[in-house]
Amino acid sequence: MEGAELELERRSKFLSSLIQKKKSVEQQDHHDLLNVRIRASDMPTPLQNRAFRSARDHLDSMPGKLDSKRLALALKKEFDSSYGPAWHCIVGTSFGSYVTHSTGGFLYFSIDKVYILLFKTAVEPLDH
Repeated sequence: MEGAELELERRSKFLSSLIQKKKSVEQQDHHDLLNVRIRASDMPTPLQNRAFRSARDHLDSMPGKLDSKRLALALKKEFDSSYGPAWHCIVGTSFGSYVTHSTGGFLYFSIDKVYILLFKTAVEPLDH
């Protein structure tokens, strides 16, 4: 019986690895379609995908030159309304940053030649 259980566990792990690989390939195809490159993230995949799609849609709707303030505001408002307040967004072609963020609330990515930093901070009262 122990041999059968080991074989079942081995097959289960193998199937899980195949499923994970397929998901990884599908995710990469989605990124390629949107021309997205993740630079750093601890954000759950569904939130990442929402940010990518929203950024792509807003960039595509901008006539001519990039309006980084408009894009940052749109992403911030969307995430504030969907996932609660305290989201921050920095958009540009060249910037430096050092931020503190809530766990699971950090995404730094590029789309075309635009870099986007989207992160959530904890809302805590200030001590005086």
